[in-house]
Amino acid sequence: MSEVPSPSATSRILIFDTTLRDGEQSPGASLNLQEKVEIAHALEQLGVDIIEAGFPITSPGDFEAVRTIGKEIKRATVAGLARCTERDVRRAGDAVQGAAHGRIHIFCATSKIHREFKLRKAKDEIIRLTVESIKLAREYVADIEFSPEDASRTEPDFLADVVHAAIDAGATTINCPDTVGYTTPEEYRELFAQLIARVPGAKNVIFSAHCHDDLGLAVANSLAAVAGGARQIECTINGIGERAGNAALEEIAMAVRTRPDFYPYTTGIVSNRLVPISRLVSTLTGMHVQRNKAIVGDNAFAHESGIHQDGMLKERRTYEIISPEDVGLIQTKLVLGKHSGRHAFRNRLEELGHRLDDASLDKAFEKFKILCDKKKEIYDEDLEALVEQQLEGEKQLFQLTNLQVMSGMNGTATAMVSLTDASGTVITDAATGDGPIDAMFAAISRLTHIAATLDSFQVRSVTGGKEAQGEVSVELSHSGRKIRGRGFSTDILEASARAYLAAINRIRTMTERTIGQASSLEA
Repeated sequence: MSEVPSPSATSRILIFDTTLRDGEQSPGASLNLQEKVEIAHALEQLGVDIIEAGFPITSPGDFEAVRTIGKEIKRATVAGLARCTERDVRRAGDAVQGAAHGRIHIFCATSKIHREFKLRKAKDEIIRLTVESIKLAREYVADIEFSPEDASRTEPDFLADVVHAAIDAGATTINCPDTVGYTTPEEYRELFAQLIARVPGAKNVIFSAHCHDDLGLAVANSLAAVAGGARQIECTINGIGERAGNAALEEIAMAVRTRPDFYPYTTGIVSNRLVPISRLVSTLTGMHVQRNKAIVGDNAFAHESGIHQDGMLKERRTYEIISPEDVGLIQTKLVLGKHSGRHAFRNRLEELGHRLDDASLDKAFEKFKILCDKKKEIYDEDLEALVEQQLEGEKQLFQLTNLQVMSGMNGTATAMVSLTDASGTVITDAATGDGPIDAMFAAISRLTHIAATLDSFQVRSVTGGKEAQGEVSVELSHSGRKIRGRGFSTDILEASARAYLAAINRIRTMTERTIGQASSLEA
């Protein structure tokens, strides 16, 4: 085994967040422009160094997201992804050119299986495309990242050749992704150590790790890469991403912070913003965080065992290696009430990691006052639900206007639903079903002319008490895709209708993006 390279002049690890690109590729996690911008601002406040905002060539929506985020974000670098093609690189260059700190992230598959079955290109052609693309990207920005896709399964000699060529062409960051989550910590550490030791010019660039979690090793592999000499880690909030997801940002940040004896490095992450941004991303993507998820899960700081509780009462550190407050977990029960003002409402939303413009804030505040008339106690989770409803409402092609349901134990359920379409026209229809939920969903499908298969239906209480808001989560199948939707209300039937309609609207949004992508690729 080769020697671990001596640390660079700085022990700082750069955090590259790809929640808005790789994370959004999770089935059903589509985000609109306003949601992406809100997450980007939260990521900057969190302290990430690079925000990968999208893949500009794929659709007009992705291009606009990268361009808008690039203009609004002032401290962090904003990156756009591109394949090794002229059209991809130019599109990414146009998207990031207005950014205060712009980066083009270029990738090209290098492993034997990708070369033979996906690209069908020879090694010399892959190197030529890599060099040409990096040189073209440098016409737009000086900050160029290159990724040999599936690096962990690429032959070591060829990987070294590609990396050498990329550095000579002007790449400033070399990312070696474990694209399919195949490697182990020992292998991945050695990959970086060998490249840095043998490739000319390697010590003049930043090496980066990008790990997927197919074998549950993404975080361990990322930290092993740092031990091998990498100084940038690519990750996502809550570990979301394709298939089993990516390395979780919050786990990496807290591992480095908690074990400085083993990881003598620092990051720029403001740790007490981890829980708020975790909830923000979960709310906007509709992807629940598992209860036992490290750092940000509901049970991460819960103790039920009598032995554990006894130890906690005597000395907190017996069973907690991290303070809940360090990651932003603040046990605030009663947050606001009907006598609270707009200023207090805005402040609490900002504390929870939400950033709304004045118009959106006004609309959310109106809904807050309505909710106050229904509930005596307003919790943080209620506020987060309001924000999601506001952001969802602004992109909905159809909005729920009215709902009437008739059901009984021995009769057929009937639902009459009224929706407001994109033109402002109110449309109404009725349907029957095996129960009230089935009848509502049938009526919505008739009104929107979108038929989808209901794969999952879940109900939970957002907060405690008899006046709690109910949250309904649905997962639909449509044209081979999985689409999620969530709805909130103190009336569980209304919440169900809103959840189903949110998924229907996502289907419409994804359809428009597909059409836009086809038009973009044909142009």
